[in-house]
Amino acid sequence: MLLKILIVILFVAVLVSLSSGLVFLFKDQESGRKRVLYALGTRVCLAAALLGLVFYGLVSGDLGMGAPWHGQ
Repeated sequence: MLLKILIVILFVAVLVSLSSGLVFLFKDQESGRKRVLYALGTRVCLAAALLGLVFYGLVSGDLGMGAPWHGQ
């Protein structure tokens, strides 16, 4: 259960980073600030952590395939 909560938290953090990058892109068009690049780096790190956590959950057996086409 803790793994699923961590996955949801990381997913929401990725969405927040994505939206903040969009806001920074529109706000910092004339200035030379690099907040968009920092938001991109944060998003990439969070997405890598999210993929790693999902991979860990699948390998350890905490997460399972629930799709109807996935044969058991």
